[in-house]
Parts: sequence; structure tokens; C-alpha cells
Amino acid sequence: MKLIKQLAKSIREFKKPAIWTVLLIVGEAVIETCIPFVTSILIGFITPKADVPVVMSEEILHKMLMYGLVLIGLAFCSLACGWLAGRTAAKASAGFARNLRRDMFNKIEHFSFSNIDKFSSASLVTRLTTDVFYVQFSFMMIIRTAIRSPLMLIFSSVMAFYMGGYLGFIFIGAIIILGGGLFLVANRAMPAFHRVFLKYDKLNESIEEDVQAMRVVKGFAREEHEKKKFYTAADNIRIDFTKAERIVALNSPLMSLCMYSNMVLILLLGSYIITNNGGIGFGINNLQAMLAYGVQILMSLMMLSMIYVMLTISAESAHRICEVLNEEPSIANPENGLKEVKDGSIDFNNVSFKYKLEAENYALKDVNLHIKSGATVGILGGTGSSKSTLVQLIPRLYDVTEGSVQVAGVDVRNYNITALRDAVSMVLQKNLLFSGTIIDNLRWGNKDATIEEIEHACKLAQADEFIKLMPDGYNTKIEQGGTNVSGGQKQRLCIARALLKKPKILILDDSTSAVDMKTDALIRAGFKQYIPETTKIIIAQRVASVMDADLIVVLDGGKIKNMGTHEELLASEPIYKEIYEQQTKGGDDHE
Repeated sequence: MKLIKQLAKSIREFKKPAIWTVLLIVGEAVIETCIPFVTSILIGFITPKADVPVVMSEEILHKMLMYGLVLIGLAFCSLACGWLAGRTAAKASAGFARNLRRDMFNKIEHFSFSNIDKFSSASLVTRLTTDVFYVQFSFMMIIRTAIRSPLMLIFSSVMAFYMGGYLGFIFIGAIIILGGGLFLVANRAMPAFHRVFLKYDKLNESIEEDVQAMRVVKGFAREEHEKKKFYTAADNIRIDFTKAERIVALNSPLMSLCMYSNMVLILLLGSYIITNNGGIGFGINNLQAMLAYGVQILMSLMMLSMIYVMLTISAESAHRICEVLNEEPSIANPENGLKEVKDGSIDFNNVSFKYKLEAENYALKDVNLHIKSGATVGILGGTGSSKSTLVQLIPRLYDVTEGSVQVAGVDVRNYNITALRDAVSMVLQKNLLFSGTIIDNLRWGNKDATIEEIEHACKLAQADEFIKLMPDGYNTKIEQGGTNVSGGQKQRLCIARALLKKPKILILDDSTSAVDMKTDALIRAGFKQYIPETTKIIIAQRVASVMDADLIVVLDGGKIKNMGTHEELLASEPIYKEIYEQQTKGGDDHE
């Protein structure tokens, strides 16, 4: 019930077509039940009773015509109800699915990095697509088939007893046998269906990794390995689906067995009653109605079994969807958070951080760092020294486990998240461009930026020259993921995008690694000219990228090993001196 209540919130403006569907289905079920009864009356007019021949009087012909027209009218009404119910159900289910995807997407947009890490991006894609499809299909079945089948079962059973008396107990036996058999079949198939959803995540993960790393795959000639991995994931889904479908396939023969056995018993017993009682109280018309109601009863049971299977499958999808909808972002936006960041000063006060509360080891431990507004700070350290983790605490992509991070003298947890992140520009390690023109991508930094501002930012980021060499210049189309530009070009475009924001704090997370040292130096010179009052934090692997910084921080194992200017660290820090000498060996200086 909790799942249903949670999902029902997404129906919203589509309640009206959903209600209309239910009403139309009730009407269709009533009409469908009346049709065999009216047919039996028609047959009664032309069926001889005992030794009395049928006399086609004008009155009988008039009644036959009247009931014939009634039968045609009922058939058209049933068709109209079914057609209209199909339209309203499609509108309600498609609208419900749209709202559900919107609700999930809105929720995901407010997730912190730790929330996304919990689910994985591949799993979130599966939940937004495959899982929503199953829930949408089940919703349509609920407002159509799940209403129609029980009503048809009840109405047809009542009419069977009315038309056939104690012969109606044959249907009770068929209902028990078929219902029990279908229930067992559905329960046996469920475990396989449950396993499929986890394997869908694996399949999507395989596709996502392969597409994103296509250049790496081709560079290492690992196409066959990736094919094998994908085929394995796809085959695992096939195996589980095949196993489940083999079990579900038993529905059809079981249905046929009950249906034809039921028909044989009705014909045998009905014929016996007719021949032995001379047709008194039970005639061929009753027999025909009993057969029709028998088919309706058994078909309703068959549909109920399919509904049960589908609802059980979609229950797993509903659970996975509600996990997303009920997930609380680990980073909460304060109710009356500050909406102005006065300057770019940053203070790390006894900061410790670990990605999961239950984790034993800290990624950062006892970090104390104080950066003046407008300063340029370089951060160096080996792989795994938590350089990226450190700077991600500033815009609250993660929250500290212990201690506090302050911007402009205020704990970042007291800022409105949007205001804080508007004041911080990050150029991440993995530079990402979106589908669209170069101008579209650059305006992510400032949606109101003029062409002149865009060109100026690109000149400072050393991107203007290569952009103008492109066929359409700034209107050049960027392919998904930026696959039609080089790594260095992508980095420079991302830096230009960050500059357009005119932030209080600019963070470059190893974002000039793909450009040459001369270009790197020109970009840093542009920073001094264009954003002198902005605090600049540069994470780099090259000493040349940070040696002219006001402060250089050396991280090792999540702790600050040392800090100071270039000259101070050369004199006092062996790790820094060793890196510097290795990179400048042979007269290759930083310029």
C-alpha cells in the first residue's frame, strides 16, 4: 500500500481519464455479460420445445427483430466502451509515466554525489526507463483488465447459475483448478523475473562504459572483449526471461484443458437434461448461454493470472522507483540559507571526511587550510591523495564528516546551495560538453552572456583561435560528450565556460593537463587579468602550473604534508623538490 500511495501521487492531472476508464470498463463488462443472455432469448424463439413445432408468427418475428436489434446495439455499445476505454487508459497511463519520470528526474537532480554513488548511474537509467515502462503497463492493466476481469468473472458466474442452475457448479470446479494452477505457475516464474532487473543494471552499465570509453576500447583493440562482456550480460537476461516464459507458457495449455473439459461437461450434462426432461426448464438456448459464460469465466481467470504475473514483476520495478523517490538527499538546503557570498576566502577547520559513515578509513584527515580572497593556490599530490575530494567540499558536492568548511567566513552548510554553487566555478578532471553549439555550451557559465563576452572568455582560455578555424565558428555543433573536439580543446572550452560565470572561487581540477605548457601559462596569465579578485585553486600534476601560486599545498594520504611558496617548499619539502627536479631535468624549465 505504501508503494501504491507513493506512485499514485504521480497520477495528478490524469485522474479524470483514469476514472473514465474504470467507468467505461464497468459498462463494457455489464454489456458483455448481457450479450449471451439476449442471444439465448433469440435462440429460444427458433428452438422447438418437446414435440411442439416452431410457428413463425408475426409476433415472434417482431420479437426476434427487436431482440436482434438489441443484440446489435449491445455489440456496438460494448465496442464503443472498449474503444473509449482504450483511449482514456492510454492517456492516463502515458501521462502517469511522464509525471513519474519527471518526479524521479527532479529528485535525482537534487541528489548529492553520495546519493548518486549509492545507486550508480546505470541503475538510475534503468529505473527511469525499463522500470517506469513496467509500472506504466501495470497501471494500464489495473484500470482496464484488472477491473474488467473480476467483474466479468462475477457477472458471468451469476448468469451461469441463473441460466443453468446447478450446472453452474461445473464452473466453480474449473475456477478452483485453473485459479490454483495459474497461481502456482505465476509464483514459480517470479524469482526469475526478480533477477532480471538487477541484470538490466549490469547490461546498461556495460553499454554506458563501452560508449563513454570507446576511444580507449579502440586504442587497446579491446572490441572483442567488450562484445563478449555485453553478450554475457544480454545472455544472462535471456536465460532468466526464457526460464520465466517457459513456466508462464504453461498458462495456455492449462487454460485450454480447463476450457475444453468444461465445454465437454456442459454439453454432456446439458444434452442429458434436455433429452431426459423434454427441454422443460432447460433448452438449447440455455446450453448455448452456459457455453458462452463458461468461455467468459475462463478467459477472465486467464487474464487475472496474467495480471498477477505482471503486477508481481512491476512490484519489483515499483519498489526500485520508490527507492529513488524516497531517497533523501544527503546534502540538505537550509530553509533560510544565505543567498550572497561576499568574497572568495576559504577556511578548512579541522576537516575530516569519509565517503560512507560506516567506512573505517578517512579520505581526508585533520585538514586545516586558510586561503585569502583573490589568492592563487596550487595543490599537488600523488594519485589517491584526495586532491579532488578536498575541493569538492567547497561547493558542497559532499559534506564534511567532521570539522567545517567556510567561504567568506560562513559555514558552507549555512548557504543556499544555489547561491553557493553560483559563486564557485569548477572545471573538473573529466571535462564534459553537452550536445549543442559551442555557444550553447559556453552559456552554461552565463546564460545571458553576449557574443563579445563569450569571445573574450575564449581568448583568455586560449580557445578563440581553434574555434574560428572550425567551419561554423562559434556555431559549430558539439557532438554528445564532445567527441568531435580534442582533449585540450575540450579543456579550454570548459575553462572559458567557467570564466563566463565570473565566480568568487575558481577551481581547476587538473584541467590543463591536455594543453602544452605555453598555453597553460597563457591561461594562467589570463586569470590574473580577467578575474584578479577571484580565488583560484589549481590542482595539477605539473609543478610549472602552480609554481607562481601564492600558496602551494602538498597532500599525501589525505593529509596536508606541507604548504608554502615555491621557494619555501624547494627548501623544506623533499617530495616537492623531487617532483620539481624530475619535471625540470635537462633544462626543461616551467616556461
